[in-house]
Amino acid sequence: MGAALLEIRELSKSFRTDSKTVQALHHIELDVQEGEFVTVIGPSGCGKSTLLRIVAGLDVGYEGQATLDGRAISGPGIDKGFIFQEPRLFPWLTVEKNIAADLSLRNPEVKRRVGELIELVRLNGFEKAYPKELSGGMAQRVSIARALLRNPRILLLDEPFGALDAFTRAHMQEVLLDIWRRNGTTMIFVTHDIDEAVFLGSRIVILKPRPGEIRAKIGVDLPYPRKKASAAFQDFRMRVLNEFERIDELSWGEAGAGI
Repeated sequence: MGAALLEIRELSKSFRTDSKTVQALHHIELDVQEGEFVTVIGPSGCGKSTLLRIVAGLDVGYEGQATLDGRAISGPGIDKGFIFQEPRLFPWLTVEKNIAADLSLRNPEVKRRVGELIELVRLNGFEKAYPKELSGGMAQRVSIARALLRNPRILLLDEPFGALDAFTRAHMQEVLLDIWRRNGTTMIFVTHDIDEAVFLGSRIVILKPRPGEIRAKIGVDLPYPRKKASAAFQDFRMRVLNEFERIDELSWGEAGAGI
């Protein structure tokens, strides 16, 4: 296996709040290969979103190294797409103009590419619709298309389906997997949901809190498409759940030791 697309070495991150220093991440070591779909899961406060923001270049105040394509991550750029928990669309722009963002649809190449992405995220017929006319899942699909327009090397998703109802969430998971398979974009997906992590990921990274450290890296050997009701899926889910139970045991042990 060659050099990883994303390499993280000895990465630590601390915050200063109320005259106290809180360590959010501690000595994170992680490689992500090109084309991987990595899901990151862990308890609240374990630094999942902080890690994602560092990879996105939105937070550069850290110790250690983070490189993308062999270059140090020193800020945001078109090589990194970021999907927030909420869509963050421009309410005065149509779907196609939201996807194009600061690029002009009068440019034939931009127009062609936007059309391809609208088809990819299954929004045909809604090109002229405004955000207020879209469901939550549709709005997130616009966000994903906008992030893909500039062909990022890596797509970072911070709990993008957390606010959706169960039916829409399941549909969006299928849409995202279809985009990943067809587009080949490397993805890192943060979630609180074990089922979602197992359903989507080719590999799962589990973080533990206080401070945020990698507890486990688990390759998911279940073939796509995955059925959540299958025995194999449920067995794998239990494996991940067992890691969480160990995290709880460690946390109680540390608390008892006065750490």
